[in-house]
Amino acid sequence: MTIQAGQAPPRAAEDARTAEDARTATTLSATRGGERQGALERATLGLFIALPFAALLAAVPLAWGRGLSWLDAGLAVGMYFLTCHGITVGYHRYFTHGAFKANRPLRLALAVAGSMAVEGPLVRWVADHRKHHRYSDKDGDPHSPWRYGENLPALLKGLWWAHTGWLFDEEQTPQLTYAPDLVRDPAIRAVSRLFWLWTLLSLALPPLVGGLATWSWQGALSAFFWGSLVRVALLHHVTWSINSICHAVGSRPFRSRDRSGNVWWLAVLSCGESWHNLHHADPTSARHGVLRGQVDSSARVIRWFERAGWARDVRWPGAERIAARRAA
Repeated sequence: MTIQAGQAPPRAAEDARTAEDARTATTLSATRGGERQGALERATLGLFIALPFAALLAAVPLAWGRGLSWLDAGLAVGMYFLTCHGITVGYHRYFTHGAFKANRPLRLALAVAGSMAVEGPLVRWVADHRKHHRYSDKDGDPHSPWRYGENLPALLKGLWWAHTGWLFDEEQTPQLTYAPDLVRDPAIRAVSRLFWLWTLLSLALPPLVGGLATWSWQGALSAFFWGSLVRVALLHHVTWSINSICHAVGSRPFRSRDRSGNVWWLAVLSCGESWHNLHHADPTSARHGVLRGQVDSSARVIRWFERAGWARDVRWPGAERIAARRAA
């Protein structure tokens, strides 16, 4: 048989087809393996997210009438949203990102309200968060869930790190480097140093009100459990979920340099912070929930401050600004 120039010998052609088939099979196998691993990761993430909240939701009806009253519930909800907005409006949108300017009384009130969330002194919190934005989901980020890699064991380890583990890290963000404006403000430094006092106030207010309202030690203890301990624990886990869950899952309608996502079912409890993709696409925006139907109570509170004349130069995102940050 004559072999023309440029034509592979039959044996060579057969070997090439065999090698190509092997590569195709390997690719399909890897794809199916990746799909199975992706499904396993999503299921594991679902359990990581859902179980703590399911346990909390189950505890409320079980305790109702046997240790949880309307007074306890009111104190827990009221203190929760007071201190949550202290973090979201005060610590985060105002002190960290300068989304608006505040008069002096509002500035100090936001500093105290944020401190009462018991998430750390103001200056340290701001320094950590500014560093997070500088290195978001890259080396140097204090709490990225992708710190250890992208396979399932690495992601689980990273979620734990981003959610809680980083809080126990010995490395401290240099405050003068990342928050020089706050370090140089004597009043803000004083509020930050008195974090222990605001913590005591935050924990003492519910039992004080509960004890006076019921005129009993039992009422004070019940209010302390729900209005202080449970409230602080829930707020902590919701806040930490922005670091962990919102950088692992969620929709990404806006362009950002990281993996920040919007997680709709955390929006109410996080006071609008879980619209996290827009925040990383436009960090100084006073509103994070910019699309139709996105609840953002923190933006509403800022609007109230603006109308009262306590806040000015608010960085509201206009239609053009939002469209410019849309993902292609």
